[in-house]
Amino acid sequence: MKVSLNIMSVVLCIALFSCSHPTKKMSLQSGDLLFQGASSGKLSEAIDKVTQTHAETHFSHVGLVEQAEDGSLWVLHADIEGGCCRVSLNDFLEPDGDSLQTVCYRLKEPWLSAIEPALDKARSMLGLPYNFSYKLSDSSHYCSEFIYKAFQDAAVFKLKPMTFKDPQTGEFFPTWVDYYGRLGIPVPEGEPGCNPNGMAASDKLECLGEYD
Repeated sequence: MKVSLNIMSVVLCIALFSCSHPTKKMSLQSGDLLFQGASSGKLSEAIDKVTQTHAETHFSHVGLVEQAEDGSLWVLHADIEGGCCRVSLNDFLEPDGDSLQTVCYRLKEPWLSAIEPALDKARSMLGLPYNFSYKLSDSSHYCSEFIYKAFQDAAVFKLKPMTFKDPQTGEFFPTWVDYYGRLGIPVPEGEPGCNPNGMAASDKLECLGEYD
């Protein structure tokens, strides 16, 4: 789930301002969550508009860091092209050769024990397709659903009713009406779900800052 490149300089500044101790460089470790907010497309913009929180972040994608025994860094995530997959850190940061601004969050101390079971669960979901309906499923996952399921046993993240309506008008965004019309299913208004902005606002995470 991603947002438009032409607004990223502004929105990433907002995201970084909300971090208590942002740093330009950091050492990533297993269990870190990498949030991204850079991509073009009306759907990504519509996602961002209906998933805002008090933290005022503008994230549209999230992945889970895994550090291999040899020290190499990988990211487990679900995306439109690859479904639920494991990619190198560099490929996650620069898909198709485009550099994406990325902000790193880390679980706070009481929740660190959830990391290894979450990685095991994430590995078990690799190979599943992307969930284009955004309705919770056991056979396909969207990006934040993948992370939610990984940490589900530890109850790190919570589901909330989804909305696809413009908060100013109370009407469905036309983008969503068109999207679900093409899928041939009703807009899943009010059904349980999750999103990167909501996860980033969790009090169980601390923001480490932008990862260069």
